[in-house]
Amino acid sequence: MEAYMSSIGSKLQMLNTSDHASVVSMNLFVALLCGCIVIGHLLEETRWMNESITALTIGVCTGIVILLISGGKSSRLLVFSEDLFFIYLLPPIIFNAGFQVKKKQFFRNFMTIMLFGAVGTLICCAIITTGLEFRGNLMFESFPSAPLIMGNAWMNAQALLPYVFSLIDGAVQIFKKMDIGPLDIGDYLAIGAIFAATDSVCTLQVLSQDDTPLLYSLVFGEGVVNDATSVVLFNAIQSFDLTNINAVIAWEFVRNFLYLFITSTLLGVLTGLVSAYIIKKLYFGRHSTDREVALMILMAYLSYILAELFYLSGILTVFFCGIVMSHYTWHNVTESSRITTKHAFATLSFVAEIFIFLYVGMDALDIEKWKFVSDSPGTSVAVSSILLGLVMVGRAAFVFPLSFLSNLSKKSPNEKISFRQQFIIWWAGLMRGAVSMALAYNKFTSAGHTNLRANAIMITSTITVVLFSTVVFGLMTKPLISLLLPHPKDQSRSLSFSSDPTTPKSFTLPLLGEGQDSLDDLGGHEIPRPSSLRALLTTPAHTVHYYWRKFDNAFMRPMFGGRGFVPFVPGSPTERNPQNQWH
Repeated sequence: MEAYMSSIGSKLQMLNTSDHASVVSMNLFVALLCGCIVIGHLLEETRWMNESITALTIGVCTGIVILLISGGKSSRLLVFSEDLFFIYLLPPIIFNAGFQVKKKQFFRNFMTIMLFGAVGTLICCAIITTGLEFRGNLMFESFPSAPLIMGNAWMNAQALLPYVFSLIDGAVQIFKKMDIGPLDIGDYLAIGAIFAATDSVCTLQVLSQDDTPLLYSLVFGEGVVNDATSVVLFNAIQSFDLTNINAVIAWEFVRNFLYLFITSTLLGVLTGLVSAYIIKKLYFGRHSTDREVALMILMAYLSYILAELFYLSGILTVFFCGIVMSHYTWHNVTESSRITTKHAFATLSFVAEIFIFLYVGMDALDIEKWKFVSDSPGTSVAVSSILLGLVMVGRAAFVFPLSFLSNLSKKSPNEKISFRQQFIIWWAGLMRGAVSMALAYNKFTSAGHTNLRANAIMITSTITVVLFSTVVFGLMTKPLISLLLPHPKDQSRSLSFSSDPTTPKSFTLPLLGEGQDSLDDLGGHEIPRPSSLRALLTTPAHTVHYYWRKFDNAFMRPMFGGRGFVPFVPGSPTERNPQNQWH
């Protein structure tokens, strides 16, 4: 009996010790988060160092200190978990992106954004995969010569193609000789999806929505759609056995990808509409604004969890849920709840981003992964260099051709994407971040650990690419954009984009910036009905907006609420304010 009680006591003591260690780790991590916020604020005036680079740098420095204190055993306070990233950290970031997006700019350039974010991601993934698995020149020998009408920008790029292809071919041969380990076609496709995921946060912090609305909209929209496409593509690759691929398997793969993409979007829209309908009908604000704020936050998170439950893309679902909730639900709550939710979503997203980059910086020095490549550190560096080169080429292979296709549909020269803007879009997508890290961990580790040399090399290479691209390319972003866009204000006037009005017209807050915009308002001007089929084809964005606004005003907003469509009752979200009434 004594031995039994002694055993229980020792186990409880070990449990208490483990709990205390976790508390210590969380205390240090929270202190580091506070340090990142303070240092980021102090460096904000320079516009060189953003929160991402600051968090990465602090994470690396902290990892070095922990590595020295632990005698080279560990550099981390927490063990990386894909569940922590995908279930708790990513949803607030993506939802806030959809909630804060300037919808007029996003949907006005929707086709171009989808070209870059979806089609471009698939092209980039294919080039990275092909570059790693096959000889580079086999893929590019069949690459059709672009017609002369593509202009000087494409002709200049086309002249460089033979040199680029020869460099890729040489890199491929080096990659094959490095004897990394057993990787099949499924692994190469997964690597393509991992490194197709971009992180354009550094560029977005330099660009201005008001000075360069077209460019900001394209970079921002492509970044979100790109992340969603990469994750959907990665999940589709993981669910198929591609070792013996044939036409049937390829068709099933494409069908599964489209199914995930479409159903995820529809689920996000449906969840947003349900939240708008519930809040509009029940008027929680009459009794407690806390309830409607809590319901908005929980419904936003529910959309993501439902997508994961049904094996869909949570990123796409929560992004479009954010767009729908900002267009309908947000207008159905009281004024104080609007302020609260706006700040709450932005704050949660901000803290989650810092948390991710801080951890990535600390995990970069994890000794467990680096010991597998300690006998040949040059291998990891070489793999990282090849991957970075393929990323740059893969991105150039779709940005410039797809920009040309997009420009063909634009009649006004001011609406076309100039070569300098194309270069900035290309540059913005060179940086890799948390999504690439999470997908790499999901593929090549088990609960944050790896015991295979090939997997360790891919993890260390991913870490190297993320650190190098975020820090080096991120620091070069500000002077590069200043060089290419020396007079952004003049450019913004030439683009002929009217600034978006703020949605909450009854108040103005510094944190809200330009605030929410709505599809029902185009700079205060009425859009004429297209008078002919030619008018419909020559101005498709205005045409779609015209018919969408008629449908929205006639059916959607009377049912789900929105600006000016919430009936007034005592205690309801609608204030008796002429600015809130629909005309």
